[in-house]
Amino acid sequence: MLSDCEAAELLSFLTPSTRPDVKGKATEYILGLSGNRDGCRFLCSKADLIAALLALTSDPSVAIVKDCYHILINLSADETLHQVLVSKVKILPVLLKNLQDPDYLFSDHISTILSNLSRHEKTCRTVFEVLQEEVGLAKLVEIFCNESYNKKAKLHYMGPLLSNLTQLPEARSYMMDQDRCVIQRLLPFTHYEGSLVRRGGVIGTLRNCCFEHAHHEWLLSDAVDILPFLLLPLAGPEELTEEENEGLPVDLQYLPEDKKREEDPDIRKMLLETLLLLTATKAGRQTLKQKNVYPILREFHRWEKDVYVAAACEKLIQVLIGDEPEQGMENLMEVEIPQDVEEKLKEADAKEQEELEREERMRREEEEKKKRDAEGTDQEK
Repeated sequence: MLSDCEAAELLSFLTPSTRPDVKGKATEYILGLSGNRDGCRFLCSKADLIAALLALTSDPSVAIVKDCYHILINLSADETLHQVLVSKVKILPVLLKNLQDPDYLFSDHISTILSNLSRHEKTCRTVFEVLQEEVGLAKLVEIFCNESYNKKAKLHYMGPLLSNLTQLPEARSYMMDQDRCVIQRLLPFTHYEGSLVRRGGVIGTLRNCCFEHAHHEWLLSDAVDILPFLLLPLAGPEELTEEENEGLPVDLQYLPEDKKREEDPDIRKMLLETLLLLTATKAGRQTLKQKNVYPILREFHRWEKDVYVAAACEKLIQVLIGDEPEQGMENLMEVEIPQDVEEKLKEADAKEQEELEREERMRREEEEKKKRDAEGTDQEK
């Protein structure tokens, strides 16, 4: 690792007036240094170096700016370095200012850095506070939803950024302000085919917002109508009876024979978890039952191969076909669970997780065996 003298010499090369070739060699060297954890942690012990790199994100050389952003991406990937970046170097105002520029070339890099920095609650809170001062969450959603906002960047990683921000109650509250019409703008992206990252980020955002059970009736009402957007990615081409179709939301009735389900198992699981959250309230359970959600889940469960996703589906189905909780326990999010019962539930969850992992291992081993057998058959031919 560099000595203090060598670090000081390196810093002297990171000034706007330094010759471009020398500056380029310096940023290239630091980029290599940031490629491993020890290098990242050394750099974060030199806040002046990071500040110089941040300043060079406005350098005339595209190659130098690109190096600087890749270094910041590498640094932001390590949670232990987040406070240095946001509190000592104060990179957030610069990043957010550039993100708003519709002609900025490196907005995708900025989205990735902000997504990294907002993963964990402590730094996420700082990101949210600075965001509200500099841009505002509504503006961020507006940029994200306008696919032509920046023709030089796709901005897909703003999806995970929104998902991370909504781990905070104040961000969820802002998203679901009924006078702002913010969350409604995200709904079409639940089946956005252009990017799994964007799609997953939006569904993660919706799932987080559904932790606010006071808003469930509003989310399921015609004002938002969240249910079809959560169900459609789970629905397949299976033919339902006329009675089952008529009970469904209009967008899910008589789906075509080529209808495909969400391809990513993690996203499918998030969709099921979001629906399960909506069943925590009596109004939510009644709406899902009235909208005839069960046939979609029944066919989905028959189709699903991933054991973890299938288990999530089973939990949701049990709620929908089970008896209503007794009076006083209708809101499952407000029920106080005795400590001894909670411990037993945790033990049951742990056992269930072990069983699911065992099933998944067996499934993979079976697939590998089939693959080997098929390869052996081909060789014999």
